[in-house]
Amino acid sequence: MVKIVSSLGKQQCEACDLNASKIGNEELQILLAEIPDWHIKNIDNIMQLERSFNFANFIQAMDFANKVARIAETEAHHPSIHIEWGQVKINWWTHKIKGLHKNDFIMAAKTEALYETNND
Repeated sequence: MVKIVSSLGKQQCEACDLNASKIGNEELQILLAEIPDWHIKNIDNIMQLERSFNFANFIQAMDFANKVARIAETEAHHPSIHIEWGQVKINWWTHKIKGLHKNDFIMAAKTEALYETNND
């Protein structure tokens, strides 16, 4: 069971199209406050949410990445996942709008909750 650490994690992603609005600066600060371990990374001029998660070994890292993949598939919103020994780096952004949407913050909160549940 995933423990929700932010009210964002209780929400569901909404369908997003090319006309969806990117998160504005004021909303960005409010949403970031709900997921304080995440930071903004600009990759290829696309603003993304990024966080690295540490594990004791490669198997635990792979297990976590697979759990994130299942949540992503359920919400139809998919991150970039980089796996290496003892670490998983996750980047969330909305591909259609080439930037951040509220869905990304929802998924970051769900990812955070999954990590917290696994490390209790």
